[in-house]
Amino acid sequence: MSPRALPLLLLCALLAGAILLPSSSFPAEPVSPTALAPLPSPPSPPENPTTPEKVELGKKLFFDRRLSGDGTMNCATCHDPESGFTDALATSLSYPTTRNWRNSPGLVNVAYRKRLFHDGRATSLEEQALFPMMSPFEMNRNLDYLEEVLKTVPAYVEAFQAVFGGEVTRQRVAMAISAFERTLLSRDTPLDRHLRGEPGALSPRQRAGLDLFLGKAGCATCHNGPNLADERFHNLGVPEDPKAKGDPRVLATARFVGKVSGFPEYRTLREDPGRFLVTKDPADWKAFSTPPLREVAATAPYMHNGALGTLQEVIDFYDRGGGDDPKKSPVLRPLGLSREEKESLREFLATGLSGKMPEMRAPAIP
Repeated sequence: MSPRALPLLLLCALLAGAILLPSSSFPAEPVSPTALAPLPSPPSPPENPTTPEKVELGKKLFFDRRLSGDGTMNCATCHDPESGFTDALATSLSYPTTRNWRNSPGLVNVAYRKRLFHDGRATSLEEQALFPMMSPFEMNRNLDYLEEVLKTVPAYVEAFQAVFGGEVTRQRVAMAISAFERTLLSRDTPLDRHLRGEPGALSPRQRAGLDLFLGKAGCATCHNGPNLADERFHNLGVPEDPKAKGDPRVLATARFVGKVSGFPEYRTLREDPGRFLVTKDPADWKAFSTPPLREVAATAPYMHNGALGTLQEVIDFYDRGGGDDPKKSPVLRPLGLSREEKESLREFLATGLSGKMPEMRAPAIP
């Protein structure tokens, strides 16, 4: 087998593995939302325990442009600390001559996610980390070559030996980056202080917004539990970007993803099927993952394709009952929110869920 074939085969294998996973789209019967609660300490998986030395190594790799094929991109290119660990664009930045088709997900509190990417095709940060590196429309790096490049850097050779007791491998690169990403936390928002019982943690306007979040606006139907996300997938009827649909680079990206996902009719793709490409369950057509909401004010634009530019647009979208897709989630319905209620809800989302963002400076790269 040609070593050059391994990255694509790995991509296919990872996608194929995800295909076997059961559907997590919205169930036919309603599910009681999990109560809101303060976030616990971040997980430290037994197979990849978090240590300060591993976090520091992962941070350097996160900011190292050697991880991209042409040396112009690193993880922070699309997950910029100054933009809530997104890139503030409707669709993520792309490798030259290509174009991405989805919005860059934020990384704050990503340690608690059970599925990664808008379509949930990765079930751990370690699994997720290699996708963008080898994706031809993201960082486009051959992983065999990346290993050899990093082995030419004495500081990396020494660090991998000290942290892992061995040489540079793609798996250890992913493990180090994942350990770093598990430190990107926001756990002290006004909502967290309110949930811990601190009197006056929420202003009257924020408290009114929380009441709407839990009640009339229905946000907690999907944004629930400690991480404000149900880890499910929903078709909200988010409109396609007409400019993107007419871009042949986006069409090529869509067909490529459909092809490596094992979708026989990939050449007919004209829209993003979302979770369907992972599960092949028609119920998952155009369903996308529920994102967590802490620090949501810093991660505009919103939705899987960045179709909504502001929190106000998001609230108006839900108030209308979502988009026009006849197959959208039956939970969506017009809310009838007043202008005052919309402002209270926006205030809760914008300030009640904003705390101290992780302080981040790019490290010196060896």
